[in-house]
Amino acid sequence: MSFRSTFLALACTAALAGTAHAQKGGDDVPKAYRPPPGMCRIWLDKVPPKQQPAPTDCPTAVRNRPANGRVIFGDDYVEKSDKGDKELPFLKKFGDDRKKP
Repeated sequence: MSFRSTFLALACTAALAGTAHAQKGGDDVPKAYRPPPGMCRIWLDKVPPKQQPAPTDCPTAVRNRPANGRVIFGDDYVEKSDKGDKELPFLKKFGDDRKKP
C-alpha cells in the first residue's frame, strides 16, 4: 500500500508541474510581438518570433489555435494607470447641461 501511495503522489506532482509550466503565459513573448489591445495572437511553440502568425481577433485565434500553440491576449499587456478618482466617460458632463440660475 505504501508503494502505491508513493507512486500516486509522484504522478500527481509531475502532472501539476506540467500544468504550471503550461500556464506560464506570454512572459517569453517579446514585447515587439505582443498583440495590440483588443486583439489576440496565436503563439506557436518552437517557432521564431518573426515567423509567428499575425495578430487577429480573439474568437478566430481561439478557434484556430493548433495543438502546439497558445493564444496571447493583447489586453493582458495594457498599461494600467494609477488614477483612482477616474470618472466614467458618460458621467463627466452629466450636470453641465442644466441651466444655472
